[in-house]
Amino acid sequence: MFQGFPEIKEALMSNKMQAAFMVAPMAIALRAQGVPVKIVYLGHRYGSAVVVRSDGPVHRVSDLRGRIIAIPSRFSDERLIVFRALQANGMDAKKDLRMVEMAPPDVAGALAASAIDAFSMGEPYPSQAEMAGFGRVLFHAREYWPDYISCVLVVRQDMIDKRPDAVQTLVDGVARSGLWLDEKERAKRHRLHAADFVGRFYYHQDPKLLRWALTNPIDRVKYEPLSPRRGDFETIVNLMVQTGVLDHAIPFEDFVDTRFAEGAHGMTPWKYEAGDDRAQ
Repeated sequence: MFQGFPEIKEALMSNKMQAAFMVAPMAIALRAQGVPVKIVYLGHRYGSAVVVRSDGPVHRVSDLRGRIIAIPSRFSDERLIVFRALQANGMDAKKDLRMVEMAPPDVAGALAASAIDAFSMGEPYPSQAEMAGFGRVLFHAREYWPDYISCVLVVRQDMIDKRPDAVQTLVDGVARSGLWLDEKERAKRHRLHAADFVGRFYYHQDPKLLRWALTNPIDRVKYEPLSPRRGDFETIVNLMVQTGVLDHAIPFEDFVDTRFAEGAHGMTPWKYEAGDDRAQ
């Protein structure tokens, strides 16, 4: 687990790791800069929100005028959603507010201390502020961006070339996990178990926080469809150019390899319930 996206970027570039989940614009920017990586799958849809103080004066997007909002990186969808929301409300991001980059684990404390007026982040940080009582969701990303994407699965090109079987196995596993988390009437039960397991063994966080993020409401984060779609990424690229983090548009095929998502088509959810010895 990394505390910020710049560290993930450096680990990928130095080949200290060969695959990672990262925000989509950062993956696109890396490819535009010549870093040999490709997006092979999505991590999830939705799951990002703009949060303000629950006792503060911001009750609508227009109230953000003149205020400070934290984003995880200038290369993030969380930054782009702020631009979309401001544009929809007749505001200018450069003139009407100030964006500051902040490591995601720091934003809740900064909001509580009134060091910032708002933050735009992925889960579980919006849930953290809500549960603690000092934060309130101003809007979820999906309200201004249908089919919003945040994290994507990125793999180094040399791994794709040398071990396509391993990449396919990874994508298949992510696909089956997503279907398991979204499995109709079992979705809530599965998400509660996942929150408990991941909170204790991976994030070392109170599982209550992840339960909130995964079930309040149940579609706060979605895990299907996770196949990378051309239209979704063309929207991201165009926004990156408009907001100055990419100097020219790059073709979809330059930064996405769809064959692994195509190979995962038809996957079924893992057969697993809490207490089982193994997943099948």
